[in-house]
Amino acid sequence: MRPAAPRRSLLAALALPLAAGAARAQAPAPPAPQPAAPAVSPAGAEWRIGAVYPLSGVPGLLGDESFRGLEMAVEERNAAGGLIGRPVRLLRADAIDQAAAVAEARRLMGAEKASVLIGSSDSAVSLAASQASDAAGIPYFELGAVAEGITDRGFRNLWRTCPRAADFAAVAAEAVSSVLPTLLGRPRESLRVGLLHEESAYGSSVAELQALRLAEAGIPVAERVPYPARPADLAPAVQRLREAFVDVLLHAAGQNDVILLFRNLREAGWRPRMIIGSGGGYSLADTARAIGPAFDGVMNIGFTGFAIADRAAPGNAAFAEAYKRRYGADPRSGHSLANFFGARIALDTIARAGGAEKDRLRAAMLATDVPDGTTPAGWGAAFDERGQNTRARPWLMQWQDGRLVTIHPEAAAVALPRNRLGTD
Repeated sequence: MRPAAPRRSLLAALALPLAAGAARAQAPAPPAPQPAAPAVSPAGAEWRIGAVYPLSGVPGLLGDESFRGLEMAVEERNAAGGLIGRPVRLLRADAIDQAAAVAEARRLMGAEKASVLIGSSDSAVSLAASQASDAAGIPYFELGAVAEGITDRGFRNLWRTCPRAADFAAVAAEAVSSVLPTLLGRPRESLRVGLLHEESAYGSSVAELQALRLAEAGIPVAERVPYPARPADLAPAVQRLREAFVDVLLHAAGQNDVILLFRNLREAGWRPRMIIGSGGGYSLADTARAIGPAFDGVMNIGFTGFAIADRAAPGNAAFAEAYKRRYGADPRSGHSLANFFGARIALDTIARAGGAEKDRLRAAMLATDVPDGTTPAGWGAAFDERGQNTRARPWLMQWQDGRLVTIHPEAAAVALPRNRLGTD
């Protein structure tokens, strides 16, 4: 782990928002009896938690930003006395792809003796690592990957604390049907919507559900353009979208693909009236800096950012300040906050269950009841039988003057939406 900033100040800044929710979470009695927590830990004993994230290569920036949120939550817990009287030790693993995810998950559970795995910011990595953990009977907490299939496999000890692809698709349909008609001065039925996405667990999952939700809203998709992972050129895709007279482009992509798209749009001398991104590539401040003024006005559906009404996400600003003290810079995206939120839920639930024994942990997870609007992410926590948090949702945001600001829903908004792309 990196050298930490003073942990007492970090704890003081962040201790309050989840406390009320954690207390409420204990109200429903779990079906399984609660074991007594040991008063004193054995000498040298520690909780060993495996962290499975892509930390290098193309997905490394988002993976590292996500890991930082987990790291902050663990440091907060250790500053408060640890987990059931024992310190928590994070065991980092660089899972750059599915093969590495399986190998690293097995190493962490075997040689490193991790009792719990946490990840991962990447849907392909999550699918592979959680498959390995399920086979080994080890609980897995997913804090940042959104592909629908992650929680559709019947695993009883996999828990996802963040929104899923269906939640992103629902916000996309809401934006196109409720926000853009007024903003662009067009009836929603006349808007020509294009879908652009990588052929991956994440991109395909989001795009398929976007098409479904738009159809339910009576909005046809004028063109859908999938492309292979790590494309060298998106010019053919741009040409197809242009020929389809697309007004609104929905793009589910990572950072490199976003930068490539804007380069090809500039070269083509064309752009749609609005672009709505989904996920990490559109959330990163590094992406906005790399593209420059042309990125202004772009909307994004994503995890909670750092320009949101305090009433919707109490403690949000305190998290951003604590992050800056810890790492010496502002958060690079809301993924650190999403992982901080999820790690808090995971650690609190292990404490309430008295350990990571599967049946007791499942009972404690299903009893969790954190109300909406009581955490720095604005999310609550309540888990269904599949292990999905049903109180996590993405927000509609927009890049305005170099900042990603929340514009919808109204209760969380800090700015009105703007109706044009770029500042030129």
